Amino acid sequence: MEHLTFDYPAQRAVTTRAHVGVVGSGDLEVLLSPSDPAASLAAHVVVRTSVDGYGHIWKSVLDRFFTRYDGAAQIEINDFGATPGVVALRLAEAVEAAEEGDDA
Repeated sequence: MEHLTFDYPAQRAVTTRAHVGVVGSGDLEVLLSPSDPAASLAAHVVVRTSVDGYGHIWKSVLDRFFTRYDGAAQIEINDFGATPGVVALRLAEAVEAAEEGDDA
């Protein structure tokens, strides 16, 4: 089991939570929540993965994601062997779910 952390600059506060995906059988879950309001605007990502030795792949996927996403959020990713495409899909789903929650 590997535990990775990444931090990215952000431009805007996230105000709602989102939970997408399920851990199990080659999938993963993403939990997105607002950052600590007292902290500077940043996104903090924690990845817990059952597959060791792929930190560079996680970094590439997250670097690409954060070129488009500027929300200050705490993001937890619990992985059970998902492919990079599934990771990108779940991250996009979490952002969409959080943004829909803002509209409610």
